Amino acid sequence: MMKYRPLGRTGVQVSAVTLGSMLFGTTTSSDEAANLVDQALDSGVNCLDTANVYGMGESEQALGEALRRNGRRDRLVLASKFHARVGDDPNDEGSSRRHIIQQVELSLRRLGVDHLDVYYVHRPTTLVPIDETLRALDDLVSTGKIRYVGTSGFAAWQLMESLWASKEHQLARTVVEQTAYSLLDRRVERELLPMAQTYGLGITVWSPLAGGVLTGKYRDPSAPQQTRFADDKDSDWASKHFTTAADDVVDGVVRIAKDRGCTPAQLCLAWLLAQPAVSSVVIGARDSDQLTDQLGAVTLELSADELAALDRISPPGRAVVPYFLDDSFADLRPHLHRW
Repeated sequence: MMKYRPLGRTGVQVSAVTLGSMLFGTTTSSDEAANLVDQALDSGVNCLDTANVYGMGESEQALGEALRRNGRRDRLVLASKFHARVGDDPNDEGSSRRHIIQQVELSLRRLGVDHLDVYYVHRPTTLVPIDETLRALDDLVSTGKIRYVGTSGFAAWQLMESLWASKEHQLARTVVEQTAYSLLDRRVERELLPMAQTYGLGITVWSPLAGGVLTGKYRDPSAPQQTRFADDKDSDWASKHFTTAADDVVDGVVRIAKDRGCTPAQLCLAWLLAQPAVSSVVIGARDSDQLTDQLGAVTLELSADELAALDRISPPGRAVVPYFLDDSFADLRPHLHRW
């Protein structure tokens, strides 16, 4: 049975897991996407997550088609994002008012809806003052185009700056942060999660399985190669994840999951759901079997001994595979706070 949690201090109840749609319309066909959405909703999931940059709009398009088929949009907490480059025009990226207003209209059109429940600033930037971004988002809240403002990939100090600006200028405040968090990267436990709990922000989690590494599937040479690393195992992403330290964590996860009688994916997701700051975990499923497996984490209650064992293989506050330290955040590098 699905469990529900408050999204920060909003009063909105969200399912413990959110269905992510990054591969919809590309790797996952529109028909397959519609089936996954139906399966998720039938299981009690009430949160769907997408972004304008996923498949350059293909994800939103496929998700919109799925929503039109099942007719259950009003029961959902629907989220999308803006910020990443989506075209070759100099203004086709970022957090300016121009880009925000343009992109929300395009997202609404592709999704076939009249509003988004959460609109995330996909990444932080030092190139646009946060009050400029918040003022545009506040206008969207006032006009009913979006219900709530969210951020993704923000450090604790950036969220505090956002809250300060909202209070100073009487603007809609950020209510939720979507962050990378897994047994391979626990740095958010140092500052971000305590800050979110203190100020009533919800936390949603992306990459809870570290791109599938924590499932242990890369340890099995007979596993299907329909994976993020199948075609480029020398990529920067792969070089970060395929390390001795990461292998040690995966070995421990596989061992504990075997002792518990669950899959590694279920164990890692259940561990995240045991963290008090977490509102919902974004899961990405390629097919029905994967979705069924991951949904099984909702009812998996880990014991104190199991949680302690996971702390031993992945110490609190530590990062085995660090995120947000590559060249895509070059404009943040002088100000980057290492959590």
